[in-house]
Amino acid sequence: MTPIETKVFSELGELEGVILHTPGQELENMTPDNAERALYSDILNLAVAKEEYNQFAGVLNKVTRTFQVMELLEGILEKDEVKQTLIDKICVFENVENIKSELLTLPANELARQLIEGVTLKRNTLTTFLSDERFSLRPLHNFFFTRDASVTTYDRVLISKMANRVRAREAIIMEAIFNNSPLIKTTTYTPFDINNDDKDVTIEGGDVIIARDDITIIGNSARTTTKGIDFMVEQMKAKKQRHYIVVQQLPHTPESFIHLDMVFTLLSTYECMVYEPVILKSAQLKTITITVDNGEVASIEIKDNLLSALKELGLDMKPVMCGGTKDIWMQEREQWHSGANFLAIAPGKVMGYERNVHTMNEMNKNGYEIIKAVDVLSGKTDLDNYNKYVVAIEGSELSRGGGGARCMSMPIRRKDVEW
Repeated sequence: MTPIETKVFSELGELEGVILHTPGQELENMTPDNAERALYSDILNLAVAKEEYNQFAGVLNKVTRTFQVMELLEGILEKDEVKQTLIDKICVFENVENIKSELLTLPANELARQLIEGVTLKRNTLTTFLSDERFSLRPLHNFFFTRDASVTTYDRVLISKMANRVRAREAIIMEAIFNNSPLIKTTTYTPFDINNDDKDVTIEGGDVIIARDDITIIGNSARTTTKGIDFMVEQMKAKKQRHYIVVQQLPHTPESFIHLDMVFTLLSTYECMVYEPVILKSAQLKTITITVDNGEVASIEIKDNLLSALKELGLDMKPVMCGGTKDIWMQEREQWHSGANFLAIAPGKVMGYERNVHTMNEMNKNGYEIIKAVDVLSGKTDLDNYNKYVVAIEGSELSRGGGGARCMSMPIRRKDVEW
């Protein structure tokens, strides 16, 4: 298979490659007792979630090249040196060096499965026999949200420094994949260092939006700290080019505001989806533009809101309202169920959850044809016949996991955008 070179210079460019992870047994390995620790407020029905996810992945398989995390991981674990290094890193970070030798004996496919679905705790000592834990290595319940652990920024891949240790293995695995898979050509960078775990520096992919080749939008959220954003500013300074980092502060509660893409996503070259109370009507949440030029921070300025900041930079975006414009309760309900979280397949061609009916009606009012994912998969509808559309995924179960179409995708290559 021909390797793909990473390149994302705008969230809107036509998709040419995306990494996915179909949810598996790791979701079934969640119980009411450990759901909160796994960052869930509820437990999901795997059979229903998988059926909905297959709609999502099936449409993407029709429009772009897709890669599965499990297959990529299995591929790199065939190399003994990579296997040894990755297992060493995971076992040291998660303090389970006692299981390292056993993991190294596993074939690549079984090891890949256990690293994601969990390594069952062996009850062969009194300590383990009496332990309330079920796993030596806990399942990665959140891994189907592939956007969070890594994100393609221009010609490189940022490996996230996750805010919660329960998700750190996702980033460790993605770093190993990008640095070792023969199918992907890229360079990685990260603030994550297992030997110097600065808890004040965190940044996750759901907060990073590549707007244009000279504009990066970053959410300052419960998951991405100011020091995490400072790390990104330093990366831009090193390029010695003029670049704008637009920072949007987010509330730390409720949990539906964990990332910027839960309240703001790009739809077309002139439209964006917004959760109005946070993006346009909050007096407490700051929008800040950081201008980097010739290796220095030229200015840091507070702006009225995110859309006015982008307009000053030549991106005049029309807002489309999550939950519609008439009822704040509907806005709140649909934002909670990832109503603002859209994935752009190309400019004006996006994917989102069908369940958010007021948001879909608002999209339709703005010229978007609403197309059911099942109709695309059955061949009833040909996406090539439409210039502007939303592919609507049945997401009643998936949305309960706390993320939408953008969260569940990690684009690695997009075409350039004609502005």
